[in-house]
Amino acid sequence: MNKTKKLTYTAIIAAITTVSSSVIYIPLGFVKIFPIQHFANVLSAVLLGPWYALLQAFTSSTLRIMMGTGTVFAYPGSMIGALLASILYAKSKRIELAGLGEVFGTGVLGAMATYPIAVLFLGQEATLFGLVPAFAISSFTGALMGYGLLKVLSRNHALSNIFN
Repeated sequence: MNKTKKLTYTAIIAAITTVSSSVIYIPLGFVKIFPIQHFANVLSAVLLGPWYALLQAFTSSTLRIMMGTGTVFAYPGSMIGALLASILYAKSKRIELAGLGEVFGTGVLGAMATYPIAVLFLGQEATLFGLVPAFAISSFTGALMGYGLLKVLSRNHALSNIFN
């Protein structure tokens, strides 16, 4: 797939993610759980590769913050998850590892990266053990949706059509 197509898919996925963020989210304390971002991260990881998945996560997070439907906590969660998912997929070519990379990258590493930001911006001690379950549930739900769609596309040989 050439760079123009990859950038176009990146922009489309980021736009869909941004638009859906005003409708589909779950407020949980000072974070907003948004499984569609993790769904988009898994799709981007498999279809576009590491740098485009990272660009999609950054763009979606930035636009969501600008629209008021996201928080600054979207950056570490979505970007770490997208990067780890795409690296694992690039190395293994296994969709399930992309999903697991998204869950671990967002649910554990992203939550841990969010902790100091929460302390800095909120000026209070946020509990790390409160962030990990919230991020893990959101990323697991979105990764499962992405995995399901990609498996259906793969079984119907539609993924090879996207790449060609």
